[in-house]
Amino acid sequence: MSTSLINTAVKPFKATAYHDGQFVDITDETLRGHWSVIVFYPADFTFVCPTELGDLAEHYEQFKKLGAEIYSVSTDTHFAHKAWHDTSDTIRKIRYPMVGDPTGALTRNFGVMIEDEGLALRGSFVVNPEGIIKLCEIHDNGIGRDASEMLRKLKAAQYVATHPGEVCPAKWREGDQTLAPSLDLVGRI
Repeated sequence: MSTSLINTAVKPFKATAYHDGQFVDITDETLRGHWSVIVFYPADFTFVCPTELGDLAEHYEQFKKLGAEIYSVSTDTHFAHKAWHDTSDTIRKIRYPMVGDPTGALTRNFGVMIEDEGLALRGSFVVNPEGIIKLCEIHDNGIGRDASEMLRKLKAAQYVATHPGEVCPAKWREGDQTLAPSLDLVGRI
């Protein structure tokens, strides 16, 4: 990726997801009006992926309480997502949309496509209610993510959005002190 996606609008897309026992259309417009956490992963029926998606499922209610929807995305079809959901005890716990991206268009829009494999890197994105990307983190596929850390980052993004002039320092947790960047802080931290 040659340019950062931070503070850019999600590019237009249309995809089909498996969600709540149905196939549903998901578009860039679907992401508007609420916070979105978009989690790309390489493929269904693999090894690290179900541990991550299961971890997100265990934290799903906490994300929902913050007004956020989770969207997991791989280059599999929505049919494969349903089959995986029906056959895996871990994946069966998922209540968030599992988006199919068999053409790779959405995966390319977010800059996480491994072209020679047709698979996604482990990309995590937080999108604000206006459809603007506020967080972008991309991992090698051997490195799993932690849903509680994603939840912390979502809370920080929401805090900064509602508290102009304040920023969240390293390891910030909800209720911790924030910083107000100013000339007085330069060289004192």
